[in-house]
Amino acid sequence: MKIDNQFWKNKKVLITGHTGFKGGWLTMILNHLGCQVSGFSLNPTGKNNFFSSVNLKKILKNDIRHDIKDLNFLKKKVNQIKPEIIFHLAAQSSVIESFKDSSKTVSSNVIGTANILEAAKKTNFLKSLVIITTDKVYQNYENRKYFDENSKLGGDDIYSGSKACCEILTNSYRKSFFANSNCKIATVRAGNCFGGGDWTKERIVKDSLEAFYDHKNLILRNPNATRPWQHVLEPLFGYLILAKNLYSKNGTKFEGPWNFGPSLRQNLKVLKFVQIIKTKLKSKSKIKVKRNFSKMRKMKVKIFESKDLNINSKKVFKNLKWKPFLTVEAAVEMTIKWYTNFRKKKNMFDFTKKQIEEYIYLNKKK
Repeated sequence: MKIDNQFWKNKKVLITGHTGFKGGWLTMILNHLGCQVSGFSLNPTGKNNFFSSVNLKKILKNDIRHDIKDLNFLKKKVNQIKPEIIFHLAAQSSVIESFKDSSKTVSSNVIGTANILEAAKKTNFLKSLVIITTDKVYQNYENRKYFDENSKLGGDDIYSGSKACCEILTNSYRKSFFANSNCKIATVRAGNCFGGGDWTKERIVKDSLEAFYDHKNLILRNPNATRPWQHVLEPLFGYLILAKNLYSKNGTKFEGPWNFGPSLRQNLKVLKFVQIIKTKLKSKSKIKVKRNFSKMRKMKVKIFESKDLNINSKKVFKNLKWKPFLTVEAAVEMTIKWYTNFRKKKNMFDFTKKQIEEYIYLNKKK
């Protein structure tokens, strides 16, 4: 997996959702590669968040805070910035939050995606549009199937359903309005990403670290659920390779959906995964299972998540020569180092940049 620094130098790139966890890391990577990065997003949420911790504002060409559901404003800003590449990450990204506010989840995810496609429709400057969805877009009947890009789309929870809608919408727009366009479009579906700076509610890494650092008990809802764990840097660098290929004269060959999941040995049960984190931190915490939290009962809805979630990434291995190389243990180690440095009040911009540089160096050795 080779990143072409010359290609990215001075490229105009727009990221929607740049104040979020993945969007923030992508902003750092693109800045490191010499891009002119602009962001379009709502304000970061929570007292702690990646955007503020790393002070990303200082490296942005444009830092636009607005609701992506405002189509006219979005169109205006896209035409002002004139990006050559857009990465669309703006979304409500929590399964549990989708049960709390289903309307917001649907409007943010579906209308937001439709709007970025509308804004891209009549541009002559945009060459690549990468729309980030999720590995949860597949209709999962709990049969331990490894889902590839041709597997049936669906979703029994609102978050998964909204993201499956985004996939269908993107395909419809691409065939209806972009057949003769210079802009080539792809969707990407990654595994369970984690890394430094993710303080999103109900995230297992955040919850584990908060418990284990202070030797408090960790409560698990679904300890035997299997997930494809990967450090956030792995798929993000894959997205860059895809965006470059979409930009090329053969870009049409790279349109459509792509899975960016880890190798099969990275698929671990939640319990096994958190035990790795606990061991790394040498924590005295206890891990307990409580399948029905009182705060979930108060919501008066049935929260359900897929037990087994596995994706097949052979297409991207073969056609883009992208392959993740970090083990779960190495990814956990990187994540712990990030949070430890944050707790020590270190310069997190410099430390995050260092982790990106180390990742690129390790990748070159593979």
